[in-house]
Amino acid sequence: MNQQITLEQELNKYFNYSSFRLGQKEIIEDILQGKDVLGILPTGSGKSICYQLPAMLLEGVTIVVSPLISLMIDQVKQLKAMQIKQVIALNSFMDPADRKMIYNNIHLYKLIYISPELLQQKELIRLLQQTRISLFVIDEAHCISQWGHEFRPDYLKLNTIIEKLNHPRTLALSATATPDVQQDIIHSLNKPRMVKHIYPMDRTNLTFCIEEVTDEKEKTDQLIQLLNTYYVPTIIYFSSRMVSENVAKLLSEKLPNRNIAFYHGGMEQMDRITIQQQFMNDQLDVICCTSAFGMGINKGNIRFVIHYHLPLQLESYIQEVGRAGRDGKSSVCLLLFSNNDFYIPLNLIKNELPSEEMLSSIFQYLYRLFTERRGLPTKDAEIENLFQLNEIQWRFLRYQFEKHGMIAGNRINFHEENWKQNYQEIEQLIKDRTSIKEKKLNEILQWVHDKGCLRKSLYKSFQPFYSEVKEKCCSNCGFSWSEWNPAKTNIRLDEETNWESKLRKLLLVEENEKF
Repeated sequence: MNQQITLEQELNKYFNYSSFRLGQKEIIEDILQGKDVLGILPTGSGKSICYQLPAMLLEGVTIVVSPLISLMIDQVKQLKAMQIKQVIALNSFMDPADRKMIYNNIHLYKLIYISPELLQQKELIRLLQQTRISLFVIDEAHCISQWGHEFRPDYLKLNTIIEKLNHPRTLALSATATPDVQQDIIHSLNKPRMVKHIYPMDRTNLTFCIEEVTDEKEKTDQLIQLLNTYYVPTIIYFSSRMVSENVAKLLSEKLPNRNIAFYHGGMEQMDRITIQQQFMNDQLDVICCTSAFGMGINKGNIRFVIHYHLPLQLESYIQEVGRAGRDGKSSVCLLLFSNNDFYIPLNLIKNELPSEEMLSSIFQYLYRLFTERRGLPTKDAEIENLFQLNEIQWRFLRYQFEKHGMIAGNRINFHEENWKQNYQEIEQLIKDRTSIKEKKLNEILQWVHDKGCLRKSLYKSFQPFYSEVKEKCCSNCGFSWSEWNPAKTNIRLDEETNWESKLRKLLLVEENEKF
């Protein structure tokens, strides 16, 4: 970069912003100096600029590891709207012909968004090794830590990918990482000299409200009353897919003037992506969803985030409420709580990882395959269906088996003494992780019953000090619904969009597109 041209000028040139937000410039300066950086910034603070601007200024390609296809689509959409064309999202959604076309031109891109799972493909790694990688970005980096709230085993393999790509400068970003998770990220990436930029997570425009109810009917009645009063973009979080669907249908019947949809991980991928884009495009204004919705959502005017069920831990709650008020305007985060709510997250925790019986059965199954000189089925779904495992449970087990050398690809490697020790270690890891999850659930229960300022008790584990806030910042500090008067948001009811075609254009570079 020309020393006479300031970073502010470059920011304005590429993104039409006149100044940086908190932490952005400091992180970018360290990246341009070739340093590895860990950045912890509050939700809605513009973390993406921390790598998008360096991508424009550095020679070569910037790789962005992103956990969700919908998040990639949103980023690609925004960049192309700014006439930044050298951007692509690589994911399992593409057909082989489209992917081959991109692979053949991979060196022409400035920004490549990619899922951690796709980075395990040998063909792609070979291509990237032949390409100049200027920056390797890990978005939502808390997914690296097995103690984080959204642990993804494939994230733990990223240190090996970085090594294979000849150690490009690395940027790890998150909005919700405790000091323990921060150290876990640095250790997992094997980057002990990583420069840390840690900024307060609390945002003064968010008001926290907890209301205790007696039963489900009182919850839905309160939802109907609030949604009939406040016509603003709203996200309602549930811990149950079925309940999210049922409540969405009930609200649609009771509130015909609102555009309401449900969203969860059990839906078809295209349906999920379409619903997210309709919400981003103001064609939907209320989403009833599980935690599968929202990571990386950059919609400025979300005014209302409601939790119908208890979240599993404070980290995930902070991440989810952080989708509100990203434009800096007043927004409310409401948690509806009844005494029976404790059992739903407790059951989710117990079912997140395999039970002792599942673990024993799968060890026996692997041994039987080994003695019969057979390998693992090529499709993960076969094992998931055989043992009634969910995708998260099998991903966890597969990673552990690979880590301990029990499997390599689909080949099974048996050594009796090693397997006994591996079984004990995996069993203990499951117990430890479950115990920590239960402890974190107890922390959010303590927060719900806290009689002091909800903002301070929410963030006390993450930061030593707090931003100056207005009076009545939470329901314990005197917040009143009658004093909250957000502007009504108009919904685009008349717009017809062929989303399948539109999403294809967003995800893919057309053959005749000029760089």
